[in-house]
Amino acid sequence: MVLLSRGLLDVGAGALGTFPVVVVQGARQVGKSTLAGMLVQGREARQVTLDDLAVRGAAEEDPVGFVEQFPDGILVIDEVQLQPALLRTIKASVDRNRVPGRFLLTGSANLLRVKGETDSLAGRAVSLRLRGLSQGEIQGRRDDFVARVLGAAENVDRVSTQWARPDYVRAFAAGGFPEALKVEGRMRSLLLDGYLERILERDAPSLPGGGQAARIRSVATLLASNQAGELVKARLADQSAIPQNSIGTYLDALEATYLIDLLKPWGANLTKREIGRPKVFVSDSALAMRLTRTTSQQLESLTSTRIGGIAEAFVAGELLKQQGWSDVEFEVFHYRDRDGVEVDLIVELDDGRVLAIEVKSSATYKPEHFKGLRFVRDRLGDRFAGGIVLGMAAEGLRFGDRLWGMPISALWEL
Repeated sequence: MVLLSRGLLDVGAGALGTFPVVVVQGARQVGKSTLAGMLVQGREARQVTLDDLAVRGAAEEDPVGFVEQFPDGILVIDEVQLQPALLRTIKASVDRNRVPGRFLLTGSANLLRVKGETDSLAGRAVSLRLRGLSQGEIQGRRDDFVARVLGAAENVDRVSTQWARPDYVRAFAAGGFPEALKVEGRMRSLLLDGYLERILERDAPSLPGGGQAARIRSVATLLASNQAGELVKARLADQSAIPQNSIGTYLDALEATYLIDLLKPWGANLTKREIGRPKVFVSDSALAMRLTRTTSQQLESLTSTRIGGIAEAFVAGELLKQQGWSDVEFEVFHYRDRDGVEVDLIVELDDGRVLAIEVKSSATYKPEHFKGLRFVRDRLGDRFAGGIVLGMAAEGLRFGDRLWGMPISALWEL
């Protein structure tokens, strides 16, 4: 079996050579254990998993002995959130011996939100967020869209692609889970259903405030039906018949298990009428489609009303994946004000420059697609690095000063 290289491999190797503890966190089945194995390949290491009841029992019975079992190499502990008290023992061990690369931990739930006595390992550990496979990883490319746009701004409109609407729909339906990419049709549906059952009926309810599995599934399905929509808790409460004061706890549980992502609003103060609600989407497009029973055939129809949100969430997800290994540091936001001006995605670099991105499911670029991008450009001046409409056209197109239309596939083909 050929293992796909991961974009985080070099970053993880550097972290292991620098910090005593490296934590790889992410959803179940995104390849955390595989990445951990790649990181320690050729090095003295021992890998154990707390998914094994016997191993978990040993860790509970003698945490000090468990943590100190491999003092001369790297101890890899998979699914560490199943025994959160171990983190305190790891902290004490690191305080006695702070050499780099002592522990490599993986977790399928945010370690700051699990039940039981735990520790953040602040000052001792760094965390890497592993997401599903990016399109670049799937195709064996090093995808770094933001860095390449900034490095070749005068030529980015020259991009062309073989990708068309059916190709994008297939990518949406496949998602980024390695196992889901190996199967199709009914087998993929069974795999995704089993995954959702595990997360929504076991993992999420076990977290603080997780509550009732039926309610968590209801909230997740509503979010999937409005991919990349603004988070309005009152509307969610009304649609799900769940008290509004409980919605937040269910959202926390879904976020802690990495089923959903939130995009914060961009607070640039361009006007005094900016909306301060985040956008929210199910992190994997295949799971979003399965939750709502949306088929590829439905999305391939030119009359589909759902493809726009799915495409936007897909693009946001690809950028968040690339964020982990990009040559430039950036954050991803969204923008909207009460006058109706909006931009799907705002990429803000650490030097203050901004890329503004609109996502469209059409195969043509239209002047109105650039309305929000022009608004941001005219107010930011020199801080504005570029505005891009990503759509399903085959060719790129310059559309004015620092404005371009590009195919969505430029995210990994540029």
